[in-house]
Amino acid sequence: MSVPRVRLAHLPTPVEEMPHLTQSLGGPRLLVKRDDLTGLALGGNKTRKLEFLVAEAEAGGARTLVTAGALQSNHCRQTAAAAARFGMGCVLVLTGETPASPTGNHLLDLLFGARVVPVADRADRDRVLAETVAALSADGAAPYLVPYGGSSPTGALGYAFAMEELLAQGVEADWLVFGTSSGGTHAGLLLGQRLFGFRGKVLGISIDEPEEWLKAHVSALASDASERLGPRISFAPADVLADDRYCRAGYGVLTDLEREAIRLFARHEGLLLDPVYTGRAAGGLIDLVRKGVFRRGERVLFWNTGGQPALFSEKYQSALLS
Repeated sequence: MSVPRVRLAHLPTPVEEMPHLTQSLGGPRLLVKRDDLTGLALGGNKTRKLEFLVAEAEAGGARTLVTAGALQSNHCRQTAAAAARFGMGCVLVLTGETPASPTGNHLLDLLFGARVVPVADRADRDRVLAETVAALSADGAAPYLVPYGGSSPTGALGYAFAMEELLAQGVEADWLVFGTSSGGTHAGLLLGQRLFGFRGKVLGISIDEPEEWLKAHVSALASDASERLGPRISFAPADVLADDRYCRAGYGVLTDLEREAIRLFARHEGLLLDPVYTGRAAGGLIDLVRKGVFRRGERVLFWNTGGQPALFSEKYQSALLS
């Protein structure tokens, strides 16, 4: 089945060896898939999802993209850029204290022309988002609601085809390791594994959600996404590999785990991670290497999903070097 898709990303993203980090950790052979180089608005994993979500929005006659997230949301930054690229309006419902001077992703949102609706309390975000969509509809702005993190059955297709791309690059890996939160990347890779025959393991390091929730949510999302391509493929929670041991500090809380991972990747490989997602996922990866979860002869690919603009946010600048 043909699925509508626009072209936003610079694909394929490269796969690189990480020899110095491999040597430093004394563990398995480490590689990285550079989805921080997808190209749109400084890159990131959401660009792959937006290729399908924007196509769906255009097919439905939408003129405004609406979504929500934290003040430093990578997803919102890429959504704002996609809207600008296709001549659409963009409204972002963002939680967190609004600083006097915008930095990081928040600064880029404004540069792309997005209108920001601030919400002080995250508990109010869903209500404000629904009210915003309703008001835009009443004003004739033809809004399209982009789900949190782009994680819908449509958005998940971006990572089903990312798996096809990886295999076409001739990459052999025993493990794929990445950050998982809203579940779209995870569900897409799980679906792609089944569709295109990846034989390794697909392990999501939780950024903020319990393992059992991820297993149920990701399996359901992968099953629903499969229907966009043909007959439904059923996934069970047992099909999902997720590890929630590294997210106990809470969403966006920078700990020694993330600090060390960011420094190790930067100093050994010249690669930048972000404080919220890839920093936490890489911290989990490093800990698993040290615990011997991966065998020495295995090949472990870390999927760098981007997010570097958050490094330049007021919240994290001093904390990263403390």
